[in-house]
Amino acid sequence: MQRMGIREQDFRETFVRAAGRGGQKVNKTSSCVFLSHLPTGLSVKCQRSRSRALNRFLARRQLLDKIERLREGRLSKEQQRIAKIRRQKRKRSKRAKEKVLAGKRQQAEKKKLRSEGTIPFEEE
Repeated sequence: MQRMGIREQDFRETFVRAAGRGGQKVNKTSSCVFLSHLPTGLSVKCQRSRSRALNRFLARRQLLDKIERLREGRLSKEQQRIAKIRRQKRKRSKRAKEKVLAGKRQQAEKKKLRSEGTIPFEEE
């Protein structure tokens, strides 16, 4: 925090009840930490552990990592993964479709010649 020039006063910390497994203990204690950095508006919610002290430490570490990525302009691994999936799902261009169909036609011609019993020799 000192290296990045972030003060403790820049954080707003609240404790909320955790969700998930744990039964009655989870319903009674507020061990989940919601930490927000006021100047940037970034926030983190951490409930990895049942210990509030450990969650406070982990939340600060996550938030500092987020702030560092924001300052450096790097994309997080999660954002990179989402962008990759979006590119994969994107509709193909007309030229790409034609290229795929041309390859399929060529393969179909090869199979058709095989079934007829004549195999063309490819000369080098």
